[in-house]
Amino acid sequence: MSCVKYLLFSFNLLFAITGLIILIVGAKSEINAHPYVDLTDESFYTSAPVILIIVGLIVFVVAFFGCCGAVKENHCMIVTFSAFLLIIFIAELAIGIAGYMKHKDLETSLMRSLNDSIKHYSNDTSIQHNFDIIQTDLQCCGINGPADWKNNSLPIPSTCCAGQELVENTPVTCTETSPTLHKKGCLDEILTHLKPLSLLLGGVGVGIAFVQLLGVIFACCLARSIRSQYETV
Repeated sequence: MSCVKYLLFSFNLLFAITGLIILIVGAKSEINAHPYVDLTDESFYTSAPVILIIVGLIVFVVAFFGCCGAVKENHCMIVTFSAFLLIIFIAELAIGIAGYMKHKDLETSLMRSLNDSIKHYSNDTSIQHNFDIIQTDLQCCGINGPADWKNNSLPIPSTCCAGQELVENTPVTCTETSPTLHKKGCLDEILTHLKPLSLLLGGVGVGIAFVQLLGVIFACCLARSIRSQYETV
């Protein structure tokens, strides 16, 4: 039991570190995903980073229960630790699996959402704002190229032309013959940003979940040892 106790205590130090990793990954994903996720119809990319941030904060509380329970050999605290850890394991495993699944469907979903959004560019300020940010930051134009605007009976936005958004505080006209027109479409550029994000969420979720599963096993062994010792006494 003494061996298991110190293994569990050491594990909780590692557990606290994994909590920090989860928190950082969640926060980084939340920052990097916007405004690209606003033009998709996948709720996974908005909810998964938030869930990871919450899980990362909870991990510190759970690690406290684990450390105190291991040092004091408190059966109740160790059982509480095991229960929390099991819930977190399930949540992270679900995020990890979803991340890999969404990675495969991302291009189809994004294409469908962008085609629906571009039609409302002229009358929806939020869609207009997101498209303008993406076209400026990623130096792209339209979905597959500048022709997408013409196909939807819309003028090419000024943000499709690099460095020419304003001239004397007046929006410039961006055309297919403009020398600074972005030639590449935004679909591939957004996929370049979001696909690694889904893989990162998936890898962190599955990888750390199995590390934490070891904590559940150690905690259960220690709790059983403590209970057996009390029954013997």
